[in-house]
Amino acid sequence: MMSNIRKLIIDNCSIINQKCVLCGQPHAREGLCDGCRAMLPRMPAERCPRCAEPTVGGALCGHCQRQPPAFDALHVPYLFAYPLNGLIHAYKYGRRLQLAGTLSGLITEFARCQGHKYDLVIPVPLASERLAERGFNQSSELAKAFADTINSRFSDSLCWRKCNTLPQASLGRAERLRNVRHAFDVKRRCDGLSIAIVDDVATSGATLSALSKMIKKQGAKRVDAWVLARAFSLKT
Repeated sequence: MMSNIRKLIIDNCSIINQKCVLCGQPHAREGLCDGCRAMLPRMPAERCPRCAEPTVGGALCGHCQRQPPAFDALHVPYLFAYPLNGLIHAYKYGRRLQLAGTLSGLITEFARCQGHKYDLVIPVPLASERLAERGFNQSSELAKAFADTINSRFSDSLCWRKCNTLPQASLGRAERLRNVRHAFDVKRRCDGLSIAIVDDVATSGATLSALSKMIKKQGAKRVDAWVLARAFSLKT
């Protein structure tokens, strides 16, 4: 399936033939025309340096002061809002695999501006049942492109998901933490490594924190999370 995704990306890379995935205008750069690209909902500049929650003056948020996540920082360029949320949903659930190139382009453009370096880049793994149902891991293509951009090693075999947990979107913050507490395992030691975890969307950060915790138990020096979009739940 991954080779099929890559073929779809390559087939849609022609500057001449490529149209904007949102409005259909021709000659769109990586699938987005300048007008639609300007419409993408950017994260506010002032946000928590740990979890990217909007805060006054960029101060550490209350949740991170009381119970900091296991990852060292969450890097994210966009809000999970119109029109980006529709593109992610279509890619993830609508099997519009050609959108992988456009979404990967957005996160790699952000990565190039940040200048971070990592020893290893990994996607958040899917449970085997979810992978069989969906046919692909939506985070893998983002992580591969991210690793290529920062000239880092990519691995989709370091970590695995032990069980198919409940969908996080339906749960409150405390329930999210419990839901993924024992969901992940790491196959080998990561002594002294700096590792980037890549996913499509983060809300509470519970999934990213649970995976980061297991990686740090295997000796990782630093674990950062990188996502394309940040959603904010009304549940507490």
